[in-house]
Amino acid sequence: VLGKEVATLVNEERAPGTYEVTFDAGNLASGVYFYKLQSGGMSDIKKLVVMK
Repeated sequence: VLGKEVATLVNEERAPGTYEVTFDAGNLASGVYFYKLQSGGMSDIKKLVVMK
């Protein structure tokens, strides 16, 4: 795990509600990546596997 940030999808405050964000992993090499979701007082880190 190198710990390099490869993308920021949303970095702004938004009104409460439900949102969808599309992520295009086409420019990433195959491998395991981790993403972090923060909202209000909640923070979660999940694994993303990219296979080409």
